[in-house]
Amino acid sequence: MGISEDLKQSNFQSESQKAIVNAIYTGNWIVQQQQELLKPFGLTVQQYNVLRILKGQQGNPMTVLAITERMLDKMSNASRLVDKLLEKKLVLRRECPKDRRAVDILILPAGLDLLKEVDQVQQDWGKHFDALGVKRLEEMNQLLDEFRTVFSHN
Repeated sequence: MGISEDLKQSNFQSESQKAIVNAIYTGNWIVQQQQELLKPFGLTVQQYNVLRILKGQQGNPMTVLAITERMLDKMSNASRLVDKLLEKKLVLRRECPKDRRAVDILILPAGLDLLKEVDQVQQDWGKHFDALGVKRLEEMNQLLDEFRTVFSHN
């Protein structure tokens, strides 16, 4: 289905207006799909993002500020997310040995184990994208990157 059918709106002010609405609608749709996918694991999209960031550190600690800089959702409260992951015993918070004012966050084995489970489900879900083919996915990624670049130069 196209955006016009999904929203039951045939007229848009312009093609750019339609693209804006389509991008917002599609982004929200993907987030909703991810929320449903993560629900059985007791994770939010933002918590999953934090765990993936920490996993990417390959055992090296990160500060909450460094996590925040890498978050997909820049409006997320990384400190609160880390607290929730601490409650679930998926991460560890410890005093930074180099700077006692700083706090290091590390992913625990339980967090890595949970990510293995989630990643398999994510991989299965991601196969839907494969239907577009590598060439079209590359084009989509290039367009999305260019779109953000246009705005960052204004």
